[in-house]
Amino acid sequence: MTVPGRVRGNDYRVLAPDEHFTPRLTVSVVIPAYGGQDKLDLVLAALARQSYPAGLTEVIVVDNGTSPPLRLPAGSAARLIVCDRPGRASARNAGLAAATGEVIHWLDSDVVLTPGAIEAHMRWHHAAPYLVVTGYIRFTDAQVPAELPEDLEKHFEPAEPHTWIVDLVERTGGLTDNPQRPFSLHVGGATSVGARLIEAAGPMDEELILGQDTEMGYRLGQAGAVFVPEPAARAYHLGPTMRMRDKQPIDRVSHAFVADRIPAYRWLRGHPGRQWKVPYVTAVVDGTAGYDEVRATVDALLAGTVPDLSVLLVGPWDGLDRDRRAPLKDPDLELVLVHGHYRHEGRVRLAATSEVDPAVPFVLRLPAGWVPGEDSLAGLLELAREEGLGLVNVLLDESSDGVVAARLERAAAFARARFVAEPGEDLDDVVDAVSGVSWVAGETTGFTNGAEPPVGRRGAYKARVAAQAEAARLAKEVERLRAQVAKWKDESSNWRKSAVELRREVGTLRRQLHAANRAQQNLRTLVSTKMRTALRKRLRD
Repeated sequence: MTVPGRVRGNDYRVLAPDEHFTPRLTVSVVIPAYGGQDKLDLVLAALARQSYPAGLTEVIVVDNGTSPPLRLPAGSAARLIVCDRPGRASARNAGLAAATGEVIHWLDSDVVLTPGAIEAHMRWHHAAPYLVVTGYIRFTDAQVPAELPEDLEKHFEPAEPHTWIVDLVERTGGLTDNPQRPFSLHVGGATSVGARLIEAAGPMDEELILGQDTEMGYRLGQAGAVFVPEPAARAYHLGPTMRMRDKQPIDRVSHAFVADRIPAYRWLRGHPGRQWKVPYVTAVVDGTAGYDEVRATVDALLAGTVPDLSVLLVGPWDGLDRDRRAPLKDPDLELVLVHGHYRHEGRVRLAATSEVDPAVPFVLRLPAGWVPGEDSLAGLLELAREEGLGLVNVLLDESSDGVVAARLERAAAFARARFVAEPGEDLDDVVDAVSGVSWVAGETTGFTNGAEPPVGRRGAYKARVAAQAEAARLAKEVERLRAQVAKWKDESSNWRKSAVELRREVGTLRRQLHAANRAQQNLRTLVSTKMRTALRKRLRD
């Protein structure tokens, strides 16, 4: 059953914010700026027209090294600070450090808000403290006016919408239909975030050259954020963005960096043997359970069909002191063996606690000694993704001593659950409410207790490759034998031709012999006749 105010997945419609809410939350509008004094003046003038109470709004302009320095218009209530470290992320972090609001509203120095924009944002933040709200920006080619027009629409239209955001929102039912990457909505041009969320996720990554908004959006999602598109929060961007002008080279640079930090971008992680700064899943295993048990589990995990994985071995590694005189009698021998075996394995980290990097999207907690099949982890991840589950429990064993289970946890779901849980409430129950919980049997998902794991996709692939190689070898042998048979047939045909010719020659010889015999017989007859005639003649004489 869904508890009112608890968002399941990203379906924020359950919050149903009041159109006529009473403003009470403070908001800090952070504007990083480099040059563009004329546009900044218009942005500040638009902020002065906002319907949200000025007493609850602070505006912080961060000059990121402009020369000559930026200035505030006369009568502006904004604060101006300077950040000498170049880069928009650095400027935003400087503004964030100076901000005091319960909500942080990022705003670019060339984005002019319509009068009710901040109020439309804040209506949502009064409904829940874990929201990221993005307004609808339109891009105008209109000439930049000297003063802010009274009718913004009349001056800045026609303008182009933020097409990819509109498309994303439309094809996912306003981001409510289990979108895979709702964090993409976090764009710095006109987005507001609950300060508690930013505190949990951390500031912008200043190491990034581009893609800082998206990367921070990802971490906000990992911290439990719900992403809300608000069409009533409208704004005009004065001219095209840098990405609109040079999308392909900007994506090339951005993807080179964010691939290491955003595991959700699976298409950027095509290399099967690479290790990444933030893995897709971390498996937590008790490193004190015995060398053989730990090795059986860890080696099976590393040999599985999910290469984007790290293993966290938990144990008292810092206090480990090897007995070098009598190592076989060392009371910590099992720990020494585990430590020595995995110390230099790049995908294994030896740690004193089970704390996992909050940026890792999935955490598998697996008892040592239980061996997953090659496809076990891949199957659990697929189930969690397809059904949007926050927790998949794997029943490994059940006896009078209790239940032995593994757990695949979605970090974002547990972070959301911690935001909304009541004191003393079971966190798994809250995860079930905000994301969903499921149980599966270990034997049907390929888990065994120390035995050889069942053959999975990788084993089947190897067997298939071997079978294909054997089939190819046999096919070549068949071709060789066929060629030999063809050769023998040719030789047999030649032998038959030779036999026919020999028979012909024998026949000719026989005929010649027969003719010779006849000629010899005729000669004998002639000689005999002549001799008799001669003999008779002599006798008469």
